[in-house]
Amino acid sequence: MLRAFSNAFKIPDLRGKILFTLAIIAVYRLGSFVPIPGVDYGVLQGVLEQLETQGGIQALLNLFSGGALSQLAVFALGIMPYITASIIMQLLTVVIPKLEEWQKEGETGTKKITQWTRYLTIVLAVLQSTALIVLIQSGQLFPGVPEAAGLIPDPSVPIRLLMILTLTAGTAFIMWLGELITQRGIGNGMSLIIFAAIVSELPGQGSQILARDDGTILFIILLLVALLLIVGVVFVEQGQRRIPVQYAKRQVGRRTYGGTSTYIPLKVNQSGVIPIIFASSLLYLPTLAASIINRPGFTQFTEAWFSGQIQPANPWPFVGYAVFFFLLVVFFAYFYTAITFNPIDVADNMKKYGGFIPGIRPGRPTAEYLDRVLSRITFPGSMYLGTLSILPLIVLGIAGVQFPLGGATLLIVVGVGLETMKQLESQLLQRHYEGFLKD
Repeated sequence: MLRAFSNAFKIPDLRGKILFTLAIIAVYRLGSFVPIPGVDYGVLQGVLEQLETQGGIQALLNLFSGGALSQLAVFALGIMPYITASIIMQLLTVVIPKLEEWQKEGETGTKKITQWTRYLTIVLAVLQSTALIVLIQSGQLFPGVPEAAGLIPDPSVPIRLLMILTLTAGTAFIMWLGELITQRGIGNGMSLIIFAAIVSELPGQGSQILARDDGTILFIILLLVALLLIVGVVFVEQGQRRIPVQYAKRQVGRRTYGGTSTYIPLKVNQSGVIPIIFASSLLYLPTLAASIINRPGFTQFTEAWFSGQIQPANPWPFVGYAVFFFLLVVFFAYFYTAITFNPIDVADNMKKYGGFIPGIRPGRPTAEYLDRVLSRITFPGSMYLGTLSILPLIVLGIAGVQFPLGGATLLIVVGVGLETMKQLESQLLQRHYEGFLKD
């Protein structure tokens, strides 16, 4: 592997792509520390010192922003508005016929969908930045710290508009940086930005574990568990069921078409990290409603059952939260897989081009066969996702610490690492160099 890295830097254009990618990531990390106007950062430092560990969607958002949310930096929203916009556009493709037509148009349709995704990202960034300013001003962004209500000393309308504009511009700038990496660098730009944000938070979380009295032993145990999990995630993420497909020969004039064999790869984890994000967002809604309604009884109920924090006096709400989280992830794994993979369309396309699965009749029997196979392999995939999602909660309940590598974090880090390595692998093999992955 070290030889492969040295070979990658020997190729001028590949070296330039790698250095360009690293430079863009450095610019992104710099923006995670640039403060937004209107915030009293003296008060913020005091708030962060008193703040207890956050859970739920707040911790996920802070993680995806590389800690910029807790620092109230220009990139506080991170890339989440773009992720949300992409998911919404993907879901709307199933509902709106025009978007479905664009999706089938190839590169031209993809450009149109990408452009509308950008517009939707800006709209969501404005809405999310407005909600963030309201949470900051009310002190709900940092619950349990009364001083958080004084973070904005001048809550006038011009100042708040300037803060919203700054946060929205920060999201648009991140989106542009991600597209630059995709076009001129190595790997998928948006994925690498999320990867950089998550990895940048791991040393701080590790230092918090080491600061405990039993921190050294606990850190070593968690490190070994993390290594085993990474191996397991790589194994499952690479796992797929290959459905063989045979194309019949066709004679068109003097040319013969078809007669080839290929396969349809059905991944064990077909839905990726999306079910965990959906489930986390849904579980955060009661907490968000409690902050808006502001009724003591309802707030106490949501803090007990939807905060994801263990209470030694009564652990049952924590157990209920973990079980409900697990079931939601399993449900969304099936739901998102059903949306993104349509067996009827696949069967129709195969029949249109003369393809068939050996032993299965074309048309409806093929669609039913694909649906049956997909349902069977989605079950272990959903169990795997559900287990990963509640793993940090299990470690929190047993050891009393937040587990840095679990759920969405582990899936994103491993998934982006594998995809980037595959791209470098293909670049090296094109130039007759030995790659990273060996048979």
